[in-house]
Amino acid sequence: MSGNTGRVTTPFGATSTAEEVVAGVDLAGRRAIVTGASSGIGVETARALAGAGAEVTLAVRDTAAGERVAAEIGGKTDVRALDLGDLASVRAFTAGWQGPLHILVNNAGVMATPERRTPQGREWQFAVNHLGHFALTTGLHQALAAAGGARVVALSSIAHLRGGLDLDDLDFRTRPYDAELAYAQSKTATVLFAVEADRRWSADGITVNAAHPGAILTNLTRHMAPGALDDAVNSGRYTFKTPAQGAATAALVATWPGLDGIGGRYFEDCNEAVPARPDFFGGVAAQALDPQTAARLWTVSERLTAE
Repeated sequence: MSGNTGRVTTPFGATSTAEEVVAGVDLAGRRAIVTGASSGIGVETARALAGAGAEVTLAVRDTAAGERVAAEIGGKTDVRALDLGDLASVRAFTAGWQGPLHILVNNAGVMATPERRTPQGREWQFAVNHLGHFALTTGLHQALAAAGGARVVALSSIAHLRGGLDLDDLDFRTRPYDAELAYAQSKTATVLFAVEADRRWSADGITVNAAHPGAILTNLTRHMAPGALDDAVNSGRYTFKTPAQGAATAALVATWPGLDGIGGRYFEDCNEAVPARPDFFGGVAAQALDPQTAARLWTVSERLTAE
């Protein structure tokens, strides 16, 4: 965990927007990539970064949708094809990147999908949410190091509190497939990735943090079980955000000057999260920040993405 050891707090909160947290930040001359920037909070994250002067690449599966978003956002934006479920696509993307990269926002994701596997046999949510972004980020390591002070944001979720990581059965081969548990596992993995990537790369001037955007009604929720979304809305536990509010935490972690050199942490509502506890809806699970598990996951991820 790089930087000071105290919990990071900021002037922003749950209702802050991405535009508000980047106000006054000058990103002229900086280059950024936002994955999944053709819809939802990815659009608003890209919009905020471009509005602050960054050159923003929208890394998306649907390039036609990406082009529409780029035209709407304006600024210095471009669109490149990226399918995180296809490691060949990820490798093509990283091979095609030239020059330094100052900001990488690993925003794209899938949630609670029906059971599905990649051609390599990997469980789909773990493959897209974690392994694809792992291959992308490690493939861009030299570009991030060349930037001097680069930041990586790994999008996680409060769902990580539902379950940890089963390193012996990441692909649900020996246990029944559970869509929500698989999602929770994939989002635990994104936090653990931030912990280990920051440990490995902080000496290169790269800081890596995880961010929970909050509950936002976007395309991500389309695979939730019937009634589950209504239950979430009616439970009173979730305060649903607009996409602009949902993008705020990632935008803050990517740009806020007060986070220079601080990494390996998990943020929600624009502040570093408190430890999870039974009487509080939120926070970060200790298992998601465990350095030993993070190191083991990194080793496994290297092997799985090399296959």
